[in-house]
Amino acid sequence: MSIDVKEFHWLADMLESVEVGLVILDLDYRVQAWNGFMANHSGINAHRIRDRILFDAFPELPQTWLERKIETVIQLNVRAFTSWEQRPYLFRFRNSRPITGIDEFMYQNLTISPISGPDGAVEKICLMIYDVTEIASGRLALEKANALLAKLSKTDRLTGLLNRGTWEQLLDVEFERFRRYAHDTSLVMLDIDHFKSVNDNHGHVVGDDVIRHTAELIRRNLRGSDVAGRYGGEEFGIIMPETDTDGAIALCERIRASVEASVISTASGGLTYTISLGVATLDGDVDNYMSWVEQADRALYAAKEGGRNQVRAHPV
Repeated sequence: MSIDVKEFHWLADMLESVEVGLVILDLDYRVQAWNGFMANHSGINAHRIRDRILFDAFPELPQTWLERKIETVIQLNVRAFTSWEQRPYLFRFRNSRPITGIDEFMYQNLTISPISGPDGAVEKICLMIYDVTEIASGRLALEKANALLAKLSKTDRLTGLLNRGTWEQLLDVEFERFRRYAHDTSLVMLDIDHFKSVNDNHGHVVGDDVIRHTAELIRRNLRGSDVAGRYGGEEFGIIMPETDTDGAIALCERIRASVEASVISTASGGLTYTISLGVATLDGDVDNYMSWVEQADRALYAAKEGGRNQVRAHPV
């Protein structure tokens, strides 16, 4: 059968210029073909890499993984495909696309195809590498944005603690857990003493700083199982699973003392402030989580009436 030379050159030109990586390997993993895409992104031309073992030329390749994939293709004589979601890239090529230049490396899809001889036996392997950086970058950016939106929907923007809605949902879950298992669980409600005077005398910017500072001190003193949230304004709530009244009071005292000892810098000098805290440990007399909050609020009110900067526990 005669070969059309013009058709051969047309096909060769197309393979050289196509925006897909094309690598032909023999069964010993020696490179038999290496198109322009691969040469441009690797910096190695076809003449230099021909007949070299692929893994010698690119020792960073996942050799065990790729060999296993290729062996399966040879044995079954079928194509195999992997996406960037399974493995971000095969070849560690720099991302050269200006639109998606924020990604350091090129995301790639990979197709592994068998090339059979006249007798039907697999003689060579074709690797086709697709640059999918724009698709991957868009997907990852969307996922990141969605994750951020999900986080923002659950957290208070000023403090980074859980917002009231999310925190109350967890409080309800903890209440239901108590009804089932009757374990010790305490709730703390706290707020900043004389907060209105802070805003009046120093302005709302300083007021926000005080709220953020309080949230940070709460966060620093919590244990791994405790859950804090901003209940509203200058008021905060803390759920303390597996904690009796004495344990809750001890932790509240640490938070109270750390706030009392701290100083916030303002334009007019250092600002000190205090907090008051109320503790309610669940018992069988509470019908729902809102009644539990009311108990902790009554203890908080007693702390305020008793002179502030203190911890009180229900019943008062």
